[in-house]
Amino acid sequence: MLDHLIRAATVVDGTGAPAYVADVGLRDGRIAVLAEPGTVTEPARSAEDATGLVLAPGFVDPHTHYDAQLFWDPYATPSMNHGVTTVAGGNCGFTLAPLNPERPEDADYTRRMMSKVEGMSLVALEEGAPWNWHTFGEYLDALEGRTAVNAGFMVGHCALRRHVMGPDAIGGQPTAAQLEEMVRLLHAAMDAGAWGLSTTQSSTHSDGDRKPVASRHARPEELIALSRAVGEHEGTQIEAIVAGCLDRFSDDEIDLFVEMSAVAGRPLNWNVLTIDAAVPERVPRQLEASERARKAGGRIVALTMPILTPMNMSLGTFCALNLIPGWGDILGLPVPERIARLRDPVVREEMLRRAHSPEAGVFRRLANFERYVIGDTYSAANAGLTGRVVRDIAAERGTDAFGCLVEICAADELRTVLWPMPTDNDPASWELRRQTWEHPDVMLGGSDAGAHLDRMCGAPYTTRFLGDCLRGRRLVGLERAVRMLTDDPARLLGLRERGRVAEGYHADLVLFDPERIDAGRATLVHDLPGDSPRLDSRAIGVVSVRVGGVETIRDDQITGAIPGKVLRSGRDTRTVDTRAVGAGG
Repeated sequence: MLDHLIRAATVVDGTGAPAYVADVGLRDGRIAVLAEPGTVTEPARSAEDATGLVLAPGFVDPHTHYDAQLFWDPYATPSMNHGVTTVAGGNCGFTLAPLNPERPEDADYTRRMMSKVEGMSLVALEEGAPWNWHTFGEYLDALEGRTAVNAGFMVGHCALRRHVMGPDAIGGQPTAAQLEEMVRLLHAAMDAGAWGLSTTQSSTHSDGDRKPVASRHARPEELIALSRAVGEHEGTQIEAIVAGCLDRFSDDEIDLFVEMSAVAGRPLNWNVLTIDAAVPERVPRQLEASERARKAGGRIVALTMPILTPMNMSLGTFCALNLIPGWGDILGLPVPERIARLRDPVVREEMLRRAHSPEAGVFRRLANFERYVIGDTYSAANAGLTGRVVRDIAAERGTDAFGCLVEICAADELRTVLWPMPTDNDPASWELRRQTWEHPDVMLGGSDAGAHLDRMCGAPYTTRFLGDCLRGRRLVGLERAVRMLTDDPARLLGLRERGRVAEGYHADLVLFDPERIDAGRATLVHDLPGDSPRLDSRAIGVVSVRVGGVETIRDDQITGAIPGKVLRSGRDTRTVDTRAVGAGG
């Protein structure tokens, strides 16, 4: 007997093949039957008519930070609402394990680091997760049986370094014995099911003490030793971030990525490839790393987003503005002192100079303050400004845009919400994106779901992209769009029997209305532990989401079922051959 039968669905199977209408029968968590409509004779415990609806594989998000959130939110909201059934966590060098049992204070350090570098609520981290593990395997065991989505995790370089070197991980270099111990810990994590190594050398990543995070102090020989260990385990990967990911790689960064992938014999993915027609030289430079890796026997894959992710900015809280060179020192001051410095024309002039300089990289796009829109305001002086563009307000007041913005924010004691209008929303940039997606080493991803919760909401990229493909710009067709969200990331990650609608595959499925599929506007909600805020977005047109055949979402409402699996390397992933494009499916 079938567990469930979906009748007359328009199946878009994830391979890019043309859609077809079929009855799809599910049994024991797998797709048991794919047949012509009306030909399934086997009885089913439940059934539904899916006429006019699209049935696709569950979406795979290759870059999330749900490492902590899954403990208090097993549904990985809002990702699961938007059709995501498998998430990859432990990215950017940051994980909650391993923790050294001899230094209980390391857990507090980790929480403060995650709060600063990934924008997670410190109260939520403290109250929402049990913190009852030391080894990476114990962390995975703590999640087992309590998630609605499937989840796999890299092991973070910062945690490895901190475990072995303690406070010396910041600024220090490991002895030969310490490096050997780091490699041993990495092996143990992968034996337990870690998907591989993640690391960062990005200049934007600082810990709770505003110091460069541990992995930023690693020299190439340390990274190569760890990468070599990755290659000794089945179904593993590397994820890495360097400063050049934000704009353009240096030669040394390309050399490092190429060697890390080649010595491991494993794919290395990085994020995020920013595509902007105003900077046409960026994409060729960034993809040069992929071309060189192929010649060396490696594979480097760039993640890129198919939507423009809306962001909340503020001069009062840590956000992307703090990452502009020289701005963090000013925006990190106590509010009264911060306001005084921002009101100083000399200070503002220097801030703008730094923001427009080459060293600001991709953050240069944030410095066009004329194009900012005023969001929520909190003072009588700012009444009526919500929704207005700074350029117009500055013209009325006879002042420059940045000075005008500072005065608006100062009246709210810097609590004003700011919305930067994207500079790369022009037809030329969208055409460049379409062309770039054709590259075999470019893949959709980089949502950062689970991180930067009160400032951005990248999780809905799946439904928003599909809506754009069906009713908006239509840069790619439906079948290809679904493949980009399902089979492509599943094959890169080496997922076994996931990413396609095919007999024998896991029944991770999303059923949606092609006439309505989309994502709602991001809104601020207070539903984290400690009443902490985050941005959320409702899914539109998602009729049903199933994980392992069990329904987890019906009409954008959570069912309460938690059928997800902790996906472990080797058992649930196979090795992807870096010598063959698209291998590992």
